[in-house]
Amino acid sequence: MAEQENLLIESNEYLKSGIHIGTKFKTKYMANFIYKTRPDGLSVLNLKKIDERIAIAIKFLSQYEPKDILVLCRRENGWKALKIFNKLTGINVIIGRYPPGILTNPNLDTFTEPKVIFVCDPWPDKNVVEDANKIGIPVIALCDTNNQSNKLDLVIPCNNKGKKSVGLVFYLIAREYMRNKGMLKGNEELPAKLEDFIEE
Repeated sequence: MAEQENLLIESNEYLKSGIHIGTKFKTKYMANFIYKTRPDGLSVLNLKKIDERIAIAIKFLSQYEPKDILVLCRRENGWKALKIFNKLTGINVIIGRYPPGILTNPNLDTFTEPKVIFVCDPWPDKNVVEDANKIGIPVIALCDTNNQSNKLDLVIPCNNKGKKSVGLVFYLIAREYMRNKGMLKGNEELPAKLEDFIEE
């Protein structure tokens, strides 16, 4: 039980969100994060590794100001989480389709120069991953057992298809980022609940 205490959130909260439930397909990139394969063929991710990677991502993101971070999510399962994440942290988000050229074409009005990119799934969000690679911006991504990770700088293994698990990841990042940045004083709680990050 001692191990429990070091997690960012109680392990039963992780389990409840299904953050550890992968897909039936697994890539060699994700093999290190897989704890076991269930009789029904679904891969199960290692909870401790999920937690460790979220903590590493928080530490990394906390070196940057909100304006230097850009989070993208093509798939609807993360939209609610990203809206509230943006409201709380001031970190820029793009919900839905990635507008081509915003990272690579300085002539666009929407041109932006983030120092770090964060995507909810490197497959639907592959265009931004490609662009970030071209210009040398580090990419953090939520990766399920079926994802490729060859163009990513930091992988957060998790169920990136589930609204609850994506919501939980962004809840934890928002809370810890705001603490690290002094946006929350002392033991002050996040002014939003976990439920607010989860799409109904």
